[in-house]
Amino acid sequence: MTFGESHGPALGCVVAGCPAGIPLETDVIRRELARRRPGGGGTATTRQEADLPELLSGVFEGKTLGTPIAIVVRNTNQRSGDYEDLRDLYRPGHADWTWEAKYGIRDHRGGGRTSGRETLGRVAAGAVAKALLREYGITIRAWTSQVAGILVPGPEDPGFDLEEGEKNPLRIPHRETAAQVLTVIEAIRKERDSAGGTVSCRVEGLPPGLGEPVFGKLDALLAMAMLSLGAAKGIEFGAGFAAAQGRGSALNDRPVPVEISPLPPGVPGLAYPENQAGGVLGGIATGMPLEFRVAFKPVPSIGQLQQTVDRRGAIRELIIQGRHDVCMVPRAVPVVEAMTALVLADLLLLRRCNRLES
Repeated sequence: MTFGESHGPALGCVVAGCPAGIPLETDVIRRELARRRPGGGGTATTRQEADLPELLSGVFEGKTLGTPIAIVVRNTNQRSGDYEDLRDLYRPGHADWTWEAKYGIRDHRGGGRTSGRETLGRVAAGAVAKALLREYGITIRAWTSQVAGILVPGPEDPGFDLEEGEKNPLRIPHRETAAQVLTVIEAIRKERDSAGGTVSCRVEGLPPGLGEPVFGKLDALLAMAMLSLGAAKGIEFGAGFAAAQGRGSALNDRPVPVEISPLPPGVPGLAYPENQAGGVLGGIATGMPLEFRVAFKPVPSIGQLQQTVDRRGAIRELIIQGRHDVCMVPRAVPVVEAMTALVLADLLLLRRCNRLES
């Protein structure tokens, strides 16, 4: 569970069901939150928050206790006055009206609970899940793979470098493309507009058999997790939507025999080197790298004159003030990793119940 609003006193999360004895320090959570903070480069909001986590419960002497883990982060740099003019307006592309249609009330300051700042609690919780996954040798790496229509070369390109992606504010693991995108983003910023893009994610070390068919499929749970993010509009695994244009003869992942343990008695070890399914068949992990991409729409808060409607139903014009990302895709990278870690952690714990010998 996450809690808090963009301009409230604090945000955070409560993580329940985490096993005891997992090494976890506050610095591990702090480092993950630092990756989510604005990185400059012309893409991000100018709001600067320290995002220092406080571990309130569930950890003692550097290890989890098996009890609920509560993490809180204080807001310190709110400028709620920037949003006063929006109290009675429904911003284009935002959830202002749908929120009121559901609850009859909303926090207009920075979007309240619908703000991208809500993801802070997700990243903090994801740090806990990553600590569990490390015990299993599972690694999760995500990166910006497309911004404003510019595709980033993938892992097959010799210039692809995930460590380079952690060095630039765009989280693009390709130096030349990062420079090109930065120029485009700067032009969009000057036009007081915004841009969308995609985040790619790759998980290695997953054991085969992970996933709970029929309604708890690995890819289905990941899709639900990713589409719960505010600006996410689509997800694809492996060949993704391109598979709809192909043929089975070209897209069937052909298995080869390999040594894998442990497996149920009488089940041979297999691998799927082509991996066009993205590491998932029948909603169950194949043991190959899990690969997917998430599409994010442009930030709806832009500085251009727009037409909207106010609380009385009258047509109005507005220019949204405040501090907003030009492109939030780079900041979504650690959020995608966090949500992936949370899904995998749950499935790993469920896997213990699949067979007696587990």
